[in-house]
Amino acid sequence: MLIAVASKDGREINQHFGHAERFLIYDVENGDARLVDEKLVDRYCSFDPEHPLRGHLLKGIAEALDGCRAVVTAQMGDHPKGELEKLGVEPFVTSGPIKVTLVELAKIL
Repeated sequence: MLIAVASKDGREINQHFGHAERFLIYDVENGDARLVDEKLVDRYCSFDPEHPLRGHLLKGIAEALDGCRAVVTAQMGDHPKGELEKLGVEPFVTSGPIKVTLVELAKIL
């Protein structure tokens, strides 16, 4: 199964969903997590007071994560969580080493 991860360094789950400019895509199966892709996205949190509505950004991120069963980030607001759930992507908020965390997460998905 494919799982997207927000990470600043490619080793740890340590980035807020809204600050991510890329998501690492891992294929997790048989007790192993293997990096298979990287998707570049526009930051959801743009901090632009002239454009407070960011639905188009969330839609773009969801399209980039198409095919992923879940997205794992260090932090995520309630609105993006709810929207991702509507799109069939399970949001998880946690931290730790990517591969170990994803293998454990796959056990409950």
